[in-house]
Amino acid sequence: MNTFGKNFRVTTFGESHGKALGAVIDGCPACLGLSETDIQPLLDRRRPGASPLSSPRRERDSVTILSGVFEGKTTGAPIALLVQNEEAQSEDYGEIRDTFRPGHADFTYFMKYGIRDHRGGGRSSGRETVGRVAAGAIAMKILKQHGITISGRILEVHGKRSDKDFEKEILAVKEAGDSVGGIAEITAHDCPAGLGDPVFGKLDALIAGAMMGIGAVKGVEIGDGFAAAKRYGSENNDQMTEDGFSSNHAGGILGGISSGQDIVVRIAVKPTPSIAKVQQTRDIHGNVVEISVKGRHDPCIVPRIIPVAEAMLALVLTDCVLESGKYQKH
Repeated sequence: MNTFGKNFRVTTFGESHGKALGAVIDGCPACLGLSETDIQPLLDRRRPGASPLSSPRRERDSVTILSGVFEGKTTGAPIALLVQNEEAQSEDYGEIRDTFRPGHADFTYFMKYGIRDHRGGGRSSGRETVGRVAAGAIAMKILKQHGITISGRILEVHGKRSDKDFEKEILAVKEAGDSVGGIAEITAHDCPAGLGDPVFGKLDALIAGAMMGIGAVKGVEIGDGFAAAKRYGSENNDQMTEDGFSSNHAGGILGGISSGQDIVVRIAVKPTPSIAKVQQTRDIHGNVVEISVKGRHDPCIVPRIIPVAEAMLALVLTDCVLESGKYQKH
């Protein structure tokens, strides 16, 4: 499945080491002011090579709008977005053409399709998220018309909880040829009450599915999440006063519908599976072999996953705004 959404539909395409990546958006309202400069800042936050904490692969990730915009405004037609791959080094992966990398989707893709793109993982690569982020930037512009903004931050890296420790931990593990994961928090501010639907269309279910659809994410919390399991109901309930809710343990969603409070989402991000340390694995013939993954990889994906998670939250909320019929042109 390469298409996400019901009303604001995004289809992503492209591989990590292919010619280009991108997205086609169907359902974007007409007359929205839009240019590449609205999209590029979010892509710049996601792109590799911008920090010593990330992959040294240097891509400009410059986006081009191919269709759906005329004289600076969306026309209501499909919007096609393209980002060229400029610095792929596919030769780094020649030695593991027939070898499954531990922690990657190599094995499962091969079992399902009988073929896999060994050059950086193809569609299973984190680079696939370029299209999501480009589309998410447009969704954020729609949400901004309704006063909704989205932000993200790092909460933990390998259990550490301060900015200085984040950098120290990532640089140390990079030197050791290993990797670490962490936790990120994404918040939608000033979201109105009433978005989402009961039962199978619950807003929190849609958000959880969107976040789990990001390759490196292994867990999702809405509001206080698992901490709620340790409380009394009297502690966990968000009581209401004349001024509104007195707390936000529910993370802005009750019964699958937004409550008007901030929507708070946390994601658990696994360590990057591509590491230089020698590991045991198998090849496509069933032989047990050792592997040390070459190439350029993030020692920790948490900093670069934040704009991806922001984009996915924006896509879900935009879909819900359009579903509700509350979208208004500005």
